[in-house]
Amino acid sequence: MLSGVGVSPGRAAGPVVLVAEPPGEPPTGPPPSDPVAEAGRIGPAAELVAARLQERADAASGEAKKLLETTAMMAADPSLRTQAEQSVTTKQIPAARAVHDAAATFADALRAAGGYMAERVRDIEDVRDRLVAELLGVQAPGVPELTAPSVLVARDLAPADTAVLDPAMVLALVTEEGGPTSHTAILARSLGIPAVVAVHGVLAAAPKDLVVDGEVGTVEIPTGPVVPFAAEVTAAAVWNGVGALSDGMRIKVLANVGSAKDAQAAADAGAEGVGLFRTEFCYLAATDEPSVDEQRKAYAAVLAPFHGKPIIVRTLDAGADKPLAFLSPDPEPNPALGVRGIRVGRQRPEVLERQLEAIVAAAEETGVQLSVMAPMVATVEEAAWFADRAHEAGVTRAGVMIEVPAAALVADEILNVVDFVSIGTNDLAQYTLAADRQLGAVAALNDPWQPALLRLIAMIGKAANEAGKPAGVCGEAASDPVLAGVLVGLGISSLSMNAAAVRQVGAALAQHSEDFYRQVARAALVSHTPTDAKATVRAMVS
Repeated sequence: MLSGVGVSPGRAAGPVVLVAEPPGEPPTGPPPSDPVAEAGRIGPAAELVAARLQERADAASGEAKKLLETTAMMAADPSLRTQAEQSVTTKQIPAARAVHDAAATFADALRAAGGYMAERVRDIEDVRDRLVAELLGVQAPGVPELTAPSVLVARDLAPADTAVLDPAMVLALVTEEGGPTSHTAILARSLGIPAVVAVHGVLAAAPKDLVVDGEVGTVEIPTGPVVPFAAEVTAAAVWNGVGALSDGMRIKVLANVGSAKDAQAAADAGAEGVGLFRTEFCYLAATDEPSVDEQRKAYAAVLAPFHGKPIIVRTLDAGADKPLAFLSPDPEPNPALGVRGIRVGRQRPEVLERQLEAIVAAAEETGVQLSVMAPMVATVEEAAWFADRAHEAGVTRAGVMIEVPAAALVADEILNVVDFVSIGTNDLAQYTLAADRQLGAVAALNDPWQPALLRLIAMIGKAANEAGKPAGVCGEAASDPVLAGVLVGLGISSLSMNAAAVRQVGAALAQHSEDFYRQVARAALVSHTPTDAKATVRAMVS
């Protein structure tokens, strides 16, 4: 039995199919006899790889299409190609090696930026591996054609691979690396495929068959062949669309969105509103600050499907972890602890003021019930500063995100100066456990079932209940239908998640009462490990 981090619930078993490994680091020699001709091979190879990725994108839809289009654009990026071509002629090295080195330069820059930009490192590495394989004339990395339902096992899955998985043929996913917020995790949940990541040793074990439990995070290597079976279909389809417990207590089931397409998918899934609108994703490529009118139009396109419903808009979570060119961020030695979120707003208050003006105008235009919150708040003083400016801009309900342990520890005082709080469990976990959420080696520490994280959430929930104000969760933890009940028992009044999880979570919450979920939460709080907490709660709700 091997253990990892369960990132998509469900139990399945079947024969193993290994995902083809990347070609590895190409040799530095021998020097090409004709450097100009050797450099000339890079352009056509890049165009071919980009075309193949675009073909996949054309056949996909939704999030998968967007991921594949992004990877295809990276493959066609002339800056990567130009740098590699120059290395061939100036350093006298083979084309494959030049591509490998050029990609490493870009990957290092993204990794140093941290956060959202660091998440693009896997995309660059995927493009690199496909280009190198093409130049070496070897098999491209990725998922082979499946002839029967199988369990896919890989070191890690590239976005271009996860985006085209067929749930009818993929029984489960198991990766040696990866974390709870990786592409593999997010897309596995959206496709309803059981998945366990960070399973150290699974490749060395070379299993022929596996039994995978994506809920508890275990991977069993059976002593003999197994009869393949797929995860059972959940009861999500029978949800009535109203976020409520069995005793009638209302718990809002909301969605996380970052674009108009996300918003429409959330509305189609039955989300009761939006618990997190990530505004910065509209402007990651902007070289100049968008005008108030440009922002208003972009925001209105996202808000439009939710006329008359509650929407929580997060102001720019920009800075070191999501650097925006028009903000001219300075280089930082530790971006995760640098000038980001509300800290950028305080340095550039005029940018915040223009954004608030655009948000209020878009809300009036679309008729939504607007709330606005600031990210990365650490102190009561920061919370009060933001609330004052939001109210002055015409925002009726102003709140803050709690993603820093310091804010959790003074949640009662923060709730004295804001109208609500929302917990970002992804960042709160990484800051509480001192574990980079992008690093597979510490993925187990970022498990949202960590007792320390649950105890901080309990503190926040208690403070909110005593203040008579709402506390929501908008991190990946909210998309787990079992953990959702624990969060309700800890005092959380709304849950916001990716669109694919909305019906499943809504249906799960309706199965039990508030009193029951309080008992479940107490059991999770006294557990010593995430595994114990999950097992205990799972036994109680089953």
